[in-house]
Amino acid sequence: MEELVKMSPKGQLVVPQDIREKLKFAPGDMFVAVQIEDGIVFKKIELDLKKIESIKKQTQEQFKK
Repeated sequence: MEELVKMSPKGQLVVPQDIREKLKFAPGDMFVAVQIEDGIVFKKIELDLKKIESIKKQTQEQFKK
């Protein structure tokens, strides 16, 4: 699926609604931007917040010792 989008003066692009819905993108989702030869590829990343908080807590406890 291809759609034409225009960059704003601030460098922002809007993902068309039909693509957002098909890929289940939601406000606050995180993406990694990868430069390729002639453009950019955006890939959604899934963050496991519970796992991140657990690692953070373990790390903080280790440094208290």
